[in-house]
This record gives sequence, C-alpha cells and structure tokens, in this order.
Amino acid sequence: MTEDLDALAKQLDREHVFHSWSAQAGLDLPVIAGGSGTVVWDHAGRRMLDFSSQLVNVNIGHQHPAVVAAIRAQAEELATIGPATANLVRGRAAQRILDKAPDGFAKVFFTNGGADAIENAIRMARLHTGRDTVLSTYRSYHGNTGAAIVATGDWRRMPNQYARGHVHFFGPYLYRSEFWATTPEEESERALHHLERVIQSEGPSTIAALLLESIPGTAGILLPPPGYLAGVRALADEYGIVLILDEVMAGFGRTGRWFAFQGYDVVPDLITFAKGVNSGYVPVGGVIISDAISATFDDRVFPGGLTYSGHPLAAASIVASIDAMESEGIVDNARRVGEDAIGPGLRELATRHPLIGEVRGEGVFWALELVSDRGTREPVGADVIGRLKKELTARGLVPFAADNRIHVVPPCVVTDGEVQEAIAIYDEALTSVEDDGP
Repeated sequence: MTEDLDALAKQLDREHVFHSWSAQAGLDLPVIAGGSGTVVWDHAGRRMLDFSSQLVNVNIGHQHPAVVAAIRAQAEELATIGPATANLVRGRAAQRILDKAPDGFAKVFFTNGGADAIENAIRMARLHTGRDTVLSTYRSYHGNTGAAIVATGDWRRMPNQYARGHVHFFGPYLYRSEFWATTPEEESERALHHLERVIQSEGPSTIAALLLESIPGTAGILLPPPGYLAGVRALADEYGIVLILDEVMAGFGRTGRWFAFQGYDVVPDLITFAKGVNSGYVPVGGVIISDAISATFDDRVFPGGLTYSGHPLAAASIVASIDAMESEGIVDNARRVGEDAIGPGLRELATRHPLIGEVRGEGVFWALELVSDRGTREPVGADVIGRLKKELTARGLVPFAADNRIHVVPPCVVTDGEVQEAIAIYDEALTSVEDDGP
C-alpha cells in the first residue's frame, strides 16, 4: 500500500511545526511537494497556479534550472565560508546587484534576509548621521526583527515595541485618503506637507532616516502618486536625513523594473533587498550602500555582521538568477504581462464584481481591494476573505490575502495563458462568494 505523503506532511506539520503570524490551533495548510515556473503541486500531483509567489518572492519561478544548477555546482565546490574572507562568487554577486543600481553605489552588505537588511540599514543611517529617530509609515511592513518590526506600521508592530527611536506618519493612499484629497496630485502634495510637519515637529536634528517601501507591498500595493517619492527625497536633502528605500518585496523584476523606485524619479541613500534577488532559493538579503555612507566606515569599524553574510550558495544563486533574468527577458516579461494581461483582466473583473472596490498595481504586483459597499468603501470582513481564499484554493490557485485584499502576485515568468486561467478562477470564486451573500 502506497503511503499518503500529503497526509503525512500535514500530520508532521501540525504536530511539530510552529507557524509564523498564526494562532496554532486549527491551522489547515496546503501541502506543496514540488513546483516548476508558475505551477506547484502536492504529492498526489494536484496542480495549482501559484499567484502568491509564496511570499511575493519567487520572481524567477519555481525550480529554474539555471539557478538550481548554480547552487548544486557551488555546493560541490565550496558549500560555506566565513564572511571574513574574500570569495569570488560573493564578489560576483555584489557586482551583479550593483550593475542594476543607480550611479553612486559601489558596495553591498549581505544579510540573511530582508528584516536584517532593514536592521543594518537603520544602523548605518544612525551611525552616519549621529542621530537616532527613524520615520516610517503606518501602512508598511519591514520585517520581524527588533528595529524592523517597530519600523513596521501595521498591527504586527504593537506586541513587539521594544526598539527605540521610531515615529510613524501617514503615506499617500488616495482610495482611503487621510488628507481629504480627490486627485493623485492633491494626495501627493498633502502627504508631503504632512510629512514635513512631522519632521519639523519631531526635530530635524534628531532624525537619522526616512524609511519607505518604494511601493508598499503587504500594506496594499500602494503606488506612489506623481511627485511623492521625489518630494520625499527633497525633504530628506533639505533636513540632512538619510533616505532608505525598502525594495525587499518590490525589487528585482516585480514591477517590471529591476528596482521599483526607478519608475519614480528618485535615488535613495540606502537600498534594502532580499528574496526577489534570487527568488528565495537560498535565504539572502542585503543593503546597497551609497558611496557617501560607505565612506563613513572607511576608517571606522562598522559594528555589525552575520555568520552567513555573503554565503556562497546564496551568492551563486544571485549570480545565476540575475543572469537568467537578463538573458531570458524576465523583467521585461513582468512589465509586458502586467500591461497586456493582468491589468486589463483585473479591471474587467471589477466591472462585473461589486466586491472589487479598486484595482491597482503594475508588473506582476497587483491588489484587488474588496469592499462590502462601493459607495462607502467599507472593507469586507475577515469572513469574506476566508471564504474567498477557500474558493480560490479549491479551484487550483494559491492566493495571497492581506486584510481586505487579494494580491495578484505571480512569478515574473507568468504567461498570458496562465493569467487568463487565473482570471477565470478569480471570476468563479468571486461569483461564488457574492452569491452566498455577506
């Protein structure tokens, strides 16, 4: 008799694995045993479209053969090495990343993931400026370590506020404007005025950094209105504040550009990156450091480091990922499929489903904001999102849900045909939930 490996996986998971951001009792998680490109499957061979990219990170798709081969080859040559060494593949990984960054950046500090990239960017900004306070938005997520979680704006910050020197402000979000704005231009102007007043009220001489996601991801895929990021850059310059742009989720092809900020007329002082750089095949993150901040530590010790900084398996996966994304036109595909397939498909869904209040996004980075009433924009409740997730999963799609939203975030290699298949699944699931009523 053949063993039911899916049942065994669920049993072992429930008995022994403690899951993040969850109450542990009652979890019933899907089993994923394998994958290729945009598709994953369980041990029984049930196929699902992965329109979550797991945690919005499998940009190059599952099991890309060039990346898998690079990791295998590096493991056979040198599986690990300490950070206090020079290593060729580490240097090549940094070089590949810097080739995509703006002029004025020549160094990369490697970390284990996005949260500790944020931690070290904050540390660099504080040491560079001699100041303490970090400003970040309420609608944000920056990671689950000490300073990163307190820089986060959403509910996950509240049980974890042990780090010092953090102040939050409201960023732009026209659909739910905090500023009574009616146009993108008004939202941008008023949000910048609000930010400047926060800077002035906190005391510019106390503020080390402004920390922003170039495009807030988990908070709702909130595209900056015209002039906003450039205006933030101007305020940072005026008050001598370091601008950190968090590209952990939005970077490396997700928006149809190598970095999301490249579409918004802004250059930061520090750039954090992580999972998208190698699709999370090996844990890695880092900080891309401007020449001015790097020079601060030419003759001064930087008091930070990690055992696995620049791990050779991670470095090899970065080199292979960036090379494959270039040679196969994967970033261009993300841009094109967003313009030609995802955007039009989701906007057409919105014409037929009253649950959809707003569609927004670019590249392979989209959100459906769901409301119980389009007039009042009242968000749907958790029960509606739970039902919708169940309907999507039952129809063969791995969803990404956050608050009252479904995020449509497939790998950058997604095809037009796979988008059409997914749009049909979203359509059926929305119809089922709407037919059931609130």
